[in-house]
Amino acid sequence: MNPADLKYTKEHEWIRVSGKRAIIGITDYAQKELGDVVFVDLPSPGQEVVKGDDFAVVESVKAVSDVYAPISGIIVEVNDNLQDSPELLNSDPYNDGWIAVIEMRDPSELAELMTNEEYEAFIKGA
Repeated sequence: MNPADLKYTKEHEWIRVSGKRAIIGITDYAQKELGDVVFVDLPSPGQEVVKGDDFAVVESVKAVSDVYAPISGIIVEVNDNLQDSPELLNSDPYNDGWIAVIEMRDPSELAELMTNEEYEAFIKGA
């Protein structure tokens, strides 16, 4: 079960909003599909991202997968713990396994994301 307080994308990213900032990660469904994560290529703080563009890469034993920005803004923080412990994406994708924090440029973009209920229905149909 995914956390109810988050928003989700069809590309299996999650977003937790706190004021003008949004913490981004990949969902439990995504990490299970990828398998054991062995490397994460993080974005750089200060990097500008546009909704829908790739901004990070997750490499697992099965595949290499892009992570897409669910909203537009500036990367203000990255989870450096993933450099030494990429497996945090597998063990705790919604807490210790977050990828980046984006300062949102246009919070109205959040309305285009899925609720927990919508995401659960989406992955059941996958």
